[in-house]
Amino acid sequence: MRATSYYPVIMTDDVAGTADFYRKHFRFEAAFSSDWYVHLQSSEQENVALAVLDGTHSTIPAEARGKISGLLLNFEVTDVDRVYDELVAAGLPILKALCDEDFGQRHFITTDPNGVLIDVIKPIPPTEAFAAQYAEKALPT
Repeated sequence: MRATSYYPVIMTDDVAGTADFYRKHFRFEAAFSSDWYVHLQSSEQENVALAVLDGTHSTIPAEARGKISGLLLNFEVTDVDRVYDELVAAGLPILKALCDEDFGQRHFITTDPNGVLIDVIKPIPPTEAFAAQYAEKALPT
């Protein structure tokens, strides 16, 4: 299978509020917008997209309808410290404070209005113990 696109779709009972959250705090713009579905495109990176869907919509099989759970979205950024400062100033909940991890990330974790975890990451060089676990071309520099 050759995928031409890949993006997560957040099922929610508040499509407008969830879309507004990602527009306001993560610089997305609506490429398509209805009362039951919003396709969001990053205003800064054209290959980054996200969608929001009414979890009760008829396109979802009845047994799978509802709200999303168990999802962690990773946003890899160039300046994680700036994003952290912006989101703290905006009053977003910080579930994991900004820190450096031995496995090669400087990151923090917040949450969206649906409880979806959002991990904002800047790759950093891992410790020697973790460097051996990376494929050579994937090793952060």
